[in-house]
Formats: sequence, C-alpha cells, structure tokens
Amino acid sequence: MATNPQAMTSDDTIVGSIDSTAASDEYVIADISADGAWLSMQADDAPTLPAWR
Repeated sequence: MATNPQAMTSDDTIVGSIDSTAASDEYVIADISADGAWLSMQADDAPTLPAWR
C-alpha cells in the first residue's frame, strides 16, 4: 500500500461502496491490495470528492 495517498502504484486497488444494513448505510473505501486498509462512515456524512485525473 502506498504510504503517501498521492503516490499510488499500479498494484494499488482502491474501491468504494455503500454497505447497507437495516440500521444504516455506510460508505466504505478500501485498498483491497493491502490487509486492513479501509475506512467507513455514515453515507450521509461522506464528503463529495472531485474526480481524480
């Protein structure tokens, strides 16, 4: 996993998804190329991010 979030390698795989349960919707962001590299927050609290180019 990249230690600098601006410096990704071709092996990094970042994904985002909504995890819905009966109680709430959580927005999850994960680097699936590294164990334990993820975060989640209430979907309503998730910021709107600009597209990366």
